[in-house]
Amino acid sequence: MIEHVILAEPRGFCAGVIRAIDTVEEVLTVSGPPVYVRRQIVHNPFVVQDLERKGAIFVEEVDEIPSGARVIFSAHGIAPVVREMAVDRDLKMIDATCPLVTKVHLEAVRYAREGYSIILVGHEGHDEVIGTMGEAMGSIILVSTREEADAVHVDDPERVAVITQTTLSVDDTREVVETLRQRFPHMATPSRSDICFATQNRQDAVTLLASRVDLVLVLGAENSSNSRRLREVAETSGCPSHLITSLEDLDLAWLEGIKTVGITSGASTPDSLVAEVLAFFHDQGEADFTTLRAVEENVQFALPRELASIRATLSL
Repeated sequence: MIEHVILAEPRGFCAGVIRAIDTVEEVLTVSGPPVYVRRQIVHNPFVVQDLERKGAIFVEEVDEIPSGARVIFSAHGIAPVVREMAVDRDLKMIDATCPLVTKVHLEAVRYAREGYSIILVGHEGHDEVIGTMGEAMGSIILVSTREEADAVHVDDPERVAVITQTTLSVDDTREVVETLRQRFPHMATPSRSDICFATQNRQDAVTLLASRVDLVLVLGAENSSNSRRLREVAETSGCPSHLITSLEDLDLAWLEGIKTVGITSGASTPDSLVAEVLAFFHDQGEADFTTLRAVEENVQFALPRELASIRATLSL
């Protein structure tokens, strides 16, 4: 029987996700539907479904959007070729890329301009990685593991720079970067870590949580990199952990012999999904509920500047 349920804090929506979702909702409010969004605005199906109900239309590529329509780019960022395709179709563009992802893009552009071979630590196929690599085609090599880092080849070992996907495991990334540094002692790195503050905060919180509970449940989508990393961080900390998209994925067999359950959620997970899981445990018996706060988080990002011009145009 579950006796204690501990909720990690911070968890759930980060500043970049809030900015992206608010961008779509603001455009729908100001200009009305339809509003086209390239790819999932954030990696969570419930967020996407909610925005679809409000009039957003999600597409894979901009060539699916009628010429002259309005398009919003997701929080994960885009390659320059996507913007070029949008220009060719005369699309009205709104860029909801997370500012921290934009930071990595600008690093890639700068290092490429300065003649570096760029090593990007990230996961192949992730939207953020695709967008970043598109900023410097031919100059970026993707590595995901220490083994790949140990085998990577560059043209000039004295002219190497490393950047990282923002949503990786802090510890795993550190190991890969240290492997690269041993091979390339003069390797250039950004002045500040590319791992986003929200990713690190949530990983710190789940590490602390894992030390206090018998099982960790992570609410998040399978295609959410930061959610998968939270589960891995809990496992690495020695605590069994499962990633579930919603309450429907909860397997009661996991709870056998468990007295204390920890709950957290990825940066693109609505808190309503966490509330459903908490309600489930509340209905099971006499468990007490507490919150374990690892760090305060109060960062906010301004909405894209394109929104101001939309409001101005429609007010004429």
